[in-house]
Amino acid sequence: MSADRENHDMTRHDIALLLADAADEVEIGIAPTQALIRGGRRRKARRWAVAAAAALVVVGSTGALAVTGLSGDEDRTLPAAPPTAPELPDTFGPEDGTLVLGTDNGRGWKVSVNVWRAPRDTADARTVLDAMAGYGEYPADVRTPADLVGKIAYFVHRTTQDPEDTDGDNPQFTLISQNLVPAGDTLSGTDVEATAGPLFPGDSAERLVVGHVAKTARQVTCTWKDGTTTTIERDEFGDINQNEMLIRDPKGSPYSWFVCLAPRGTAYQSVEVTGQTSR
Repeated sequence: MSADRENHDMTRHDIALLLADAADEVEIGIAPTQALIRGGRRRKARRWAVAAAAALVVVGSTGALAVTGLSGDEDRTLPAAPPTAPELPDTFGPEDGTLVLGTDNGRGWKVSVNVWRAPRDTADARTVLDAMAGYGEYPADVRTPADLVGKIAYFVHRTTQDPEDTDGDNPQFTLISQNLVPAGDTLSGTDVEATAGPLFPGDSAERLVVGHVAKTARQVTCTWKDGTTTTIERDEFGDINQNEMLIRDPKGSPYSWFVCLAPRGTAYQSVEVTGQTSR
């Protein structure tokens, strides 16, 4: 019986040594995070890398638990993986909304609005401001990133063709207006906000009218100084056709937008919403 006990003790001892040697040979590597990120699908890859690292820790600890278990120690519970912070949305650029493409006396022109989403916090605001700077757009009244949090920024641009640029290779860009508004801002009823100015640089007559209205507005009428009017209807199909001016809904904007152009020889006098929907 003493011989059997001795052989039994040696067997336990040998098994413990073998398991300990096996545990020592387990190498806990670093998950290939950078390679995964370079491979694309950044968010999914990052989550996969975190899961892979946690799995390696479990494998490495299992060997140690097996050895200590044989020596009579109590089992240990692995600590829970720390929660990952929620990711903020990426900012690649603004929502570009073309409002109208036109020609006047043989020269091309365009009006568009860039709408930037409202950042969630100051860190997100820094990202949005950096992206804005890449587009050459700087919101007025923003002194620190905190000033941008929770606010939508929009920039209205006029693009025109130089009279000597017959091929249209060197367009001229002009900022018509910009503003910063709360993400939940709205207009209602017959509310209308508009600005008037020349169509081309160097012109004196205020022929070009750009404005925004409530999303319930179905018709806008511009009145000119010679007594004539131009009526703008709501866009039903989302197409951009040459010289077609309609009430449009650029993506990300809390308002609907419109453009009116006065006939040559007259200028802007007034504008009003003359038709609404019930939506």
